[in-house]
Amino acid sequence: MHYAVTANGDPVDLKHQVCTYLQEYEPPAGEPPPAIDPHEVLAKFPIKTFLTTNYDDFMANALLQEKSCRKNPTSTFPKWWDTEEEEPHIELPTHEEPLIYHLHGRWDEPGSLVLTDDDYLTYLVNMVEARAANDQPPLPSTVIQAMTSHPLLFVGYSLQDWNFRVLFHGLLKAMPLIMRRRHISVQLMPDLNGSVADAAERAHEYLEKYLNDWSITIFIGTTQEFFEQLQWRM
Repeated sequence: MHYAVTANGDPVDLKHQVCTYLQEYEPPAGEPPPAIDPHEVLAKFPIKTFLTTNYDDFMANALLQEKSCRKNPTSTFPKWWDTEEEEPHIELPTHEEPLIYHLHGRWDEPGSLVLTDDDYLTYLVNMVEARAANDQPPLPSTVIQAMTSHPLLFVGYSLQDWNFRVLFHGLLKAMPLIMRRRHISVQLMPDLNGSVADAAERAHEYLEKYLNDWSITIFIGTTQEFFEQLQWRM
């Protein structure tokens, strides 16, 4: 994206192009759809708050189409580029009216996308400054409450990303030890050095120890494998 914005010369125009491309994208002909759509599985649960760094509306569509319970989701995103602007008030979400909070923007609002190097730097700096001033990340109180009082399921997220680490550490700092819940993360096995004996076992052990300090239990496997097991257990 840094190369693209340099070649394009206009970061706003680039974001419009990215949003158009994503919304018009069609899978290659003959490519079978996934056996299980994770969004459809999650929509069956009585979850009140969904946090995503994806720009798409797949989660909202899955909730709207959930037949077992009529759901009317609210979708919004942070004004990460302007720390002076107050976050709009968000009503407490319910099972019937869940909240989808797009941490990195939404594709129907191209200007909201966290996309380029400068965007990520601004996003992280504003997070750190807001935490230093208010002892919490610059997120609505409704979102903070959901993240600090409920178990979290991380899907398709690298827990080594700096933006995640800044956000999650900020939440842990604001959370009393006795209130911390156990979380679950679906993780792919990292690239392994084939010349190292027992590389897979060592990597698994490392991930377990590393994430256990954050009260995160890991599921090693793909998103499809996790949701196949989850649907079977349901």
